[in-house]
Amino acid sequence: MVADLLANYLLIGLVLGLLLTGVRLVIGPGVADRFVALDMMTVLAIAIAALTTLVTGRREFLDIGLGLAVTGFVATAALAVFLERKETDQ
Repeated sequence: MVADLLANYLLIGLVLGLLLTGVRLVIGPGVADRFVALDMMTVLAIAIAALTTLVTGRREFLDIGLGLAVTGFVATAALAVFLERKETDQ
């Protein structure tokens, strides 16, 4: 009972953080700032998947979290290459 209530409050906090990070993603002044916000959204989505795994007991959400982590890593590496090429072009 208490664990479910705590999980609900944690989920609300994570979703609120996800929404605020989404706002930062939209109004970020630069490309790097927006991508940091996107990385943060990835981390929060992984945390939501892990919390959902704990609450429901279904392991499928761990696979979703792993997929999000791999996608976030590849996207970060791609942005690093993009920003490095952009600096050498100038």
